[in-house]
Amino acid sequence: MATPQLDLIGLLRAIDPQAPLAERHLWLIRLLDWVRGDTGNPDVAVARVRMLIDAAEVRPDFLKLWHLWWEEFLTSVDATPLLADLGFSSQGSLASELARRLRRRLLPVSPETTDLSELFELLFPTDFDARWLRALDARTLRRLRVILFHAETATPSRVPDYVLRTLMDALAYATSQISAAGQSADVRLRMSDEAKAARPFAELPIVFETLRRAVLQDGRLSAPAQIAAVQLREQLDACRAAASSVYSHLEEHGISVNIEFQLRQLRQRILRVKALLLCLETDAPAQATAQLLSHLVKVSQDSASMRALWSSSTELLAAKVTERNAETGQHYITRNAAEYGAMLARAAGGGALLAGTTWAKLAIGALGLSSFWGGWWAGVNYALSFVLIMLLHWTVATKQPAMTAPAMAARLKDMATPGAVERFVDEVVYLLRSQFAAILGNVGLVMPVVVLLSMGLHRLGWAQRIMDPFHAQYILAQHNVLGPTALFAAATGVLLFASSLIAGWVENWFVFNRLDSAVAHHPRATAALGRERAARWAAYWRQNISSWTANISLGLMLGLVPPVLRFFGIPFDVRHVTLVAGQIAAAVHELGAGALHQPALAWAAGGIVITGLMNLAFSFTLAFRLALTAQNVPALDRRRLYAALGQRALRRPLSFLLPLRLHGAGSPDPAP
Repeated sequence: MATPQLDLIGLLRAIDPQAPLAERHLWLIRLLDWVRGDTGNPDVAVARVRMLIDAAEVRPDFLKLWHLWWEEFLTSVDATPLLADLGFSSQGSLASELARRLRRRLLPVSPETTDLSELFELLFPTDFDARWLRALDARTLRRLRVILFHAETATPSRVPDYVLRTLMDALAYATSQISAAGQSADVRLRMSDEAKAARPFAELPIVFETLRRAVLQDGRLSAPAQIAAVQLREQLDACRAAASSVYSHLEEHGISVNIEFQLRQLRQRILRVKALLLCLETDAPAQATAQLLSHLVKVSQDSASMRALWSSSTELLAAKVTERNAETGQHYITRNAAEYGAMLARAAGGGALLAGTTWAKLAIGALGLSSFWGGWWAGVNYALSFVLIMLLHWTVATKQPAMTAPAMAARLKDMATPGAVERFVDEVVYLLRSQFAAILGNVGLVMPVVVLLSMGLHRLGWAQRIMDPFHAQYILAQHNVLGPTALFAAATGVLLFASSLIAGWVENWFVFNRLDSAVAHHPRATAALGRERAARWAAYWRQNISSWTANISLGLMLGLVPPVLRFFGIPFDVRHVTLVAGQIAAAVHELGAGALHQPALAWAAGGIVITGLMNLAFSFTLAFRLALTAQNVPALDRRRLYAALGQRALRRPLSFLLPLRLHGAGSPDPAP
């Protein structure tokens, strides 16, 4: 059985400075694989580094070949992209970086490359490399410099000049990228007036040039170089402050994912330049180099994650969407008996209108259209109904949780304040009983109105063309609580949540592109509408674009998602509590009084209950989790909230359904 010593001896004998480029790099990859080992213990890896140094020290023939190999390596590879550009997008857009990371996952990297940033992920492919590099002690690092790299000796070596030149090239590259990003139109136009006047990004290359001249003329540790380095740091801080001022503009005028991505890259490039400056100024270059390599390994690993990139680049947009939904969601939360009664009335109106929607959906199904066109016209039917309900200020049950969840999460910004947990639990109670009222109003009126419409259609002789007893029996069986109803209802809850995301994104897009200003002031708009009407239209769409989008997108998704999924062999049907109740009412009317004695009706009634629960639970949970993430609520606070909710449910379960007072007579419920 081979021992680490024997493996190392074999590797040392295999070194060949004259080998082709790919073979030389593969030898280095094998050597680092040996250092890494298979124990996962950084101390073992460090011990192997010491073993390598000891073996090299007693083998002058190997050291001679190694120094030739290392000179050839320095000549053939470019380390500037590794130091200055690793982990950054060359295109400066989120889409291009996502595409690059996808290519990196799917396509292998060749060791036959002169770009050290590409070779780096083959040399250090795991997070463990960062750990053992950090674990290297000062004595081991000094021996590496003296024995393997001829540093701090009288023996001639190109390493010091190469390192300094590469470090200065990397600083030049990084500062030029920062300057270019900060002066791009997307960033510059959104800076504060003070930042524009200070021109920190335009001055950055000039400040760096002062440092470069001082280093080349007087040395990296000279007084002029140290002063110039301090000035460069101050200029970088000014650049970072100027970039931060862009966020105020984005908060007010809409978020751009690409601009947020560029700002994040800019901040990280500033941090990279500061890390390179530490290597330039340090009097312990070995330790600084090891720490920098460890950091670059971590960057290399992080830059492979598509999920982390998307999450970090859309964080601000998610916060803005949930903030807008929080403002909208306040209107759907009832806090007293009067508001509870008003919610019941609005929900009753929505239920009455959805009775017509139910029969329109059944009529579309009776036309025998293809799957796609049947879904399209069903979606149009839903969308028109939801928009009409919105315009009449009525309510659709289970659509609100995706909006109201962020309103509750907005109360969690400061969990340290007294009573924060109790106030949050109150909000949950208000929401759940508001939704119970909405479901009660919707279902309570959709069923009798559907029956009335059924009677009218029968008198006109139209109902027989739309529904027969076989179809009615099929509807009851289709909504059986023991079937896939719960799963379909949960998926419908996801669509409810998705519509709120789409609405938030469209509103942000509307504001970011200043379409309200365009409608109010564009010559064509004012010529067609008149100045005053154009201003009213602009204000209306600025205020209501989110609501229109939520209703239209939800309707179209409810109609089109089922046929699209079925095309791919995924069975799915929409299960919305109000529409389900309406269809069951229509089926019962068709079957007559005998249906009341069928077990199928009882199972279908259970389907209505489970549909309402799943619609509510999934749309609320997804929206609430997004809001918690956007508000950065820690896990410990989340556990406190869940425990408080459980205690309230045990103490006062009826308060989750009925408009009972949550506080004593001398302590009124808090105002909205």
